[in-house]
Amino acid sequence: LEERLHVAFRDKLQLLTIPARDPATLLPSTRVLLKRREVTEVERELQNQRQEFQQRMQRLAQRRQQLSRRQEQHRDAVHGFESFLKAVAARREWALRRAGEERTRAVAERAEAARLQRELEQLLRHRERLARRLQSLRPFGDYLRDVLARMGQFQDVPAMLVHFGVLAGVRAALAREAEAGQELLVQGRAQLQRYREDTSAQLLGTRDELAQLHARLEAARQDVLQWESCWTHIHSKSIQKTLLLGQIKLAVQNLFQQTTAQLRIPTDRAHEDTKAQLDMVLLCMRVLADICAAGTHPHHHRGASLLQGQE
Repeated sequence: LEERLHVAFRDKLQLLTIPARDPATLLPSTRVLLKRREVTEVERELQNQRQEFQQRMQRLAQRRQQLSRRQEQHRDAVHGFESFLKAVAARREWALRRAGEERTRAVAERAEAARLQRELEQLLRHRERLARRLQSLRPFGDYLRDVLARMGQFQDVPAMLVHFGVLAGVRAALAREAEAGQELLVQGRAQLQRYREDTSAQLLGTRDELAQLHARLEAARQDVLQWESCWTHIHSKSIQKTLLLGQIKLAVQNLFQQTTAQLRIPTDRAHEDTKAQLDMVLLCMRVLADICAAGTHPHHHRGASLLQGQE
């Protein structure tokens, strides 16, 4: 806006034309007057333009105020319209929700109505069946009334039915007790049969085990006899070996005594040391064999001394 005002002011200043005169022909006072007039005209024009500019600025301020008021009004209108739209949307949503609830309720009511209709039809059919049954049982009612009239013991049919119901209950209880007793009897027989079978099986097992034990006892007796005979044989062999060993000891001892006595060899060997005695006898026999091989008596004494030195 300011640029447009500057352009208009410049254009008006350019429109002001001053008649061209030759400055040389004018007097100085005239030139001063002309200059003053030009300045006055310029100031007047500037004043007019300034007033016009102020008026335009006032109009622009008024226009701006009007625009501000219109903007406020427009903003208020927009806010009001938005509030209206929100209210309309909320009402529409509530209406849709209410319509959905109404539809759901209507569907549920129709389903409930259909269910009630089916129940009503079932009840009507049941009523018809009861009516037909009542019609079919009517002769029994007449019969019961005739029985009541003949007996004269009960006041009405329900009392008689209660009495017969009690009797039927007692009969049913007795029948159940008899059936239970029969079942107990059957169970007892079955248990007795199982006990007999178990006892027979145990008896057979005991007999088999007894036969096995007899067989094992007989085998043990045979083993005892065999081991007794073996022990007797071993004992007799041991006795024989012991006797033979005693004979050998006696023979070695006799041979040792004879050899030492014959060769006059002093002995310090124990009588129980049979091995040492036998070694001594063998040594003496080797010495005698050497002496016999040599065939001289001096050698005999030499061999005896040698034998004593070895001892």
